[in-house]
Amino acid sequence: MEDPGDQRGRAWRRPTNARPAELVYQVAVPEAPECPPSIQVWAAMPPFSWEIIDFMTRRQLLQTFASLYAEHLPAQETRPRARDLGLAPGVFPTGPLNAITDVSGVRVGHVTLIQGDDVRTGVTAVLPAPGNLFQEKVPGAVFVGNAFGKLAGSTQIEELGTIETPIVLTNTLNVGTAIEGIVAYTLALPGNEKVVSVNAVVGETNDSGLNDIRGMHVRREDVIAAILNAKDGSVAEGSVGAGTGTRCFGWKGGIGTSSRKAPTRFGSFTVGVLVQTNFGGVLTMGGAPVGQRLGKYDYKSGDGSCMIVVATDAPLTPKDLKRLAARAVFGLARTGSSYSNGSGDYAIAFSTARTTAALSTEQTSPYFEMALEAVEEAVYNSLLQSTTVQSKFGTAEAIPIERLRQILQGFGIGR
Repeated sequence: MEDPGDQRGRAWRRPTNARPAELVYQVAVPEAPECPPSIQVWAAMPPFSWEIIDFMTRRQLLQTFASLYAEHLPAQETRPRARDLGLAPGVFPTGPLNAITDVSGVRVGHVTLIQGDDVRTGVTAVLPAPGNLFQEKVPGAVFVGNAFGKLAGSTQIEELGTIETPIVLTNTLNVGTAIEGIVAYTLALPGNEKVVSVNAVVGETNDSGLNDIRGMHVRREDVIAAILNAKDGSVAEGSVGAGTGTRCFGWKGGIGTSSRKAPTRFGSFTVGVLVQTNFGGVLTMGGAPVGQRLGKYDYKSGDGSCMIVVATDAPLTPKDLKRLAARAVFGLARTGSSYSNGSGDYAIAFSTARTTAALSTEQTSPYFEMALEAVEEAVYNSLLQSTTVQSKFGTAEAIPIERLRQILQGFGIGR
């Protein structure tokens, strides 16, 4: 497809000699000379029934795949993660990646939308397991710390204790669009031809401080692209995906992730978390009063929320997953969160374990501690990895690394 013009974008199956269960999208980008003449994005996913995604117009394809391409450009600024500064909360070791994807089968995808001087938003998708989630649901639960938010799908999760779709994070006014994208993706999967009800799970934070939120720039194609782009391995953090336009503790917030691995005596299971940070308070890092020392903190009524996704391969019941999710929300307190009036603080937890032999409630305490530790570190990573973002609505500065390093060293933290 050299130049699709006003044609509809097409999605087609790879040749038979390619790896199975993948799609390729190709679109020309003549008005973007800094990009290659064509962008090809290979998106690993279950066998997909669409031969043509006919609702993706040329403009939407360009926006979506330019965003995906941008994720593979060399980083313009190298920033540390928490452990690079000596911040290692808690006592449990991390998984190999120190990310939610340390839980086997979990994948994460982003679509980042940066357009002109007003669009600073995006989508982040967390896929709990490979295959058709609707047909092979995972145990799940939700905990609400402060309900000033819009968490779609939460009541059915509360009632049935299962999650049947990817978990998508975006901005407040695009929750409806994200639901449409999840539903379209789910209905198109082989085996779902007779499905007439889908419980799409969508969380949000309000990024109106940097983004033209009223423009509702996220399209359902962006949501589908984030799902298709989801992969295992390392997870992009900071000002990406649903974290593109967020703020945290008065600094630039974003996406952060971390994990903890239990020793053999506790079952050797893993807890991984991903956060979308957009909340206020007085930042504390490793016990050091960082916000106070930097002279920047934020606890207004309009603080914009925090979404937490918790994954584990520990065989937990929905009841204990809710208790695990609660500890994740509690973990925000370790960073100085003020849980303000306008901050919707939610955690969604799920287990990838395919067994009916759940851990007893007496065995859950180590995993609660692991969730607390992982959330604390994930919030730090969201701040440290975020770069300064500007728009016509304002500027969110990245937390200054060297000044932060000095403060931490003054409290005996870091190297």
